[in-house]
Amino acid sequence: MSDVRDFGASGDGATDDTDAIRHAVSDGDGHLFFPKGTYRITDTIELPLGSRGPRTVLGESGNTCIQMHGAGPAYRMQGHHEGTGDPGSWTPEVWKSETLPSIRNLVIEGHHPEADGIVLDGVIQPILEGLLVRRVRHGIHLVRRNRNVIVSHCHVYHNTGAGIFLDGVNLHQINISACHISYNRLGGIRIERSEIRNLQITGNDIEYNNARSHPGLADEPTAEIYVDTTALGATVNEVTIASNTIQATNSPEGANIRIKESAGGTDRPPGLWSITGNVIGSQEVNVHLTGCYGILLSGNTIYSCSKRNLLVEDSRLINITGNSFRRHTPKYGTGVQLQRSTDCLISNCQFYDEAETGQESKASLLELDTCQRINVSSNQLLDGAPYGVDVNHSSDVRITDCMITEQRKTKVAQGAVRFTGRGERNQLRSNSLLGTVEIDAAANVKR
Repeated sequence: MSDVRDFGASGDGATDDTDAIRHAVSDGDGHLFFPKGTYRITDTIELPLGSRGPRTVLGESGNTCIQMHGAGPAYRMQGHHEGTGDPGSWTPEVWKSETLPSIRNLVIEGHHPEADGIVLDGVIQPILEGLLVRRVRHGIHLVRRNRNVIVSHCHVYHNTGAGIFLDGVNLHQINISACHISYNRLGGIRIERSEIRNLQITGNDIEYNNARSHPGLADEPTAEIYVDTTALGATVNEVTIASNTIQATNSPEGANIRIKESAGGTDRPPGLWSITGNVIGSQEVNVHLTGCYGILLSGNTIYSCSKRNLLVEDSRLINITGNSFRRHTPKYGTGVQLQRSTDCLISNCQFYDEAETGQESKASLLELDTCQRINVSSNQLLDGAPYGVDVNHSSDVRITDCMITEQRKTKVAQGAVRFTGRGERNQLRSNSLLGTVEIDAAANVKR
């Protein structure tokens, strides 16, 4: 490997090492080693793939710090892959000299308001591992086209933009695992204007990604995981979010997970998602789905919201199974709402508002508003206020085999179930109900 000090870098934190590192890139063996030290740079270190074989950038396990004192990314890795993940679409040159580039074991710090961490463009099978990226704008920024990306064992921490930003990128196959992604103002993992397939987000700690820890900067609506597919041509499908802690502090229009599509938007709305086995909590809305099609939300602990634990709008084929919805502290509430959504299942979930006075959001535990073909079965809904289940202007709603009760010493709930507005073919059968049932005649409910 090429030791950057052999090319004139000092690593003393005061000398501008930009030119020396560029010298090592252009004249070294393609593998850069940064010994222990602090390397001050004032411009982007370009890492062009192809001409000199795979690039490796390696630090000395937490003892190597790159301080970016200029605008733009500290490193830009530029490849030439224009194919897909299919090996037959790769050129011989890409196979030979561009696969498996890596950046490992570095600290990257921003010392300029427009400094970024790492940009990947046209890269195939890159590995980013063992990094701490802090005090930059965007930590890890993927643009244009990339394939088979692995980001693991990284700390992406306290940045003014997004932690990991998939920005106008065509990207298939990306794994983000075992990372700590926190205190990033515009979201932990943020996706905009992109075509994404096969995204795996597993085993991470993703927390506090909003403006609270960035005094003086604007507080913009965001989320720990923020996915916006409203731009023309943007689609995000085939996604797993599993075994993460996804927590926050309440922020205006904030969410822990937000998947956002225009109502009636694209012919490929966000779908083929599995959100499973996560701990999700403490935001205005914990999980917010808009314009989605075909999402499984199962086995999660979802707690403490100022508005809703789960808000589903203008969506179809949402399967909500085996989740725990509850509050964690008295100042928060709990509850689930579906609006203008069809063909959804809600089963084997527990909804629990522990407060003696009723939840602060003043919303029923489960609300269905202008929905159709919703099957609610085998759930336990405890201490709802004003109601356990509240259905309005909905048809083909079937509520069966649920326990809906209030166990407070002082009763707060107005009733167990309420149907209001016009509806057709609704059913309320085989439930254990403690509390009144209110049904408008126009709702057409069979009991």
